[in-house]
Amino acid sequence: MSLHTLAATIAARKSASPDSSWTAKLLAKGPEKCAEKFGEEAVEAIIEAVKGDRAKLTAEAADVLYHLLVMLASRDVTLADVEAELARREHQSGLEEKAAR
Repeated sequence: MSLHTLAATIAARKSASPDSSWTAKLLAKGPEKCAEKFGEEAVEAIIEAVKGDRAKLTAEAADVLYHLLVMLASRDVTLADVEAELARREHQSGLEEKAAR
C-alpha cells in the first residue's frame, strides 16, 4: 500500500461511523487523541531503533506513518500539503533550513 492510498483511505474514513473502523473511531476522538497515539507509536519506533530489531522497527515505522497521516487528517492537513512543503525545501540544505528558523 502506498502512502497516497493510505492517506485516501484515512480521508474517506473521516466521515464514517466510529463503529465501522479504528480510523474513524480515532478521528472521532479528536486531534488531541490522534496526536497522543502518534506520539506513542513514535516512542515505540524509537525503542525498536535502539534495540536494533529490524523487523520490529519496520512494523513500528508503518504504525508511525499511519498515525502521522491520521493526526494530519484530524487537522485537515493532507499528504499533498506535506509534499508541497518538502518540495519547497528541496533545494535547501538542512543546515540552511535550520538557520532560517
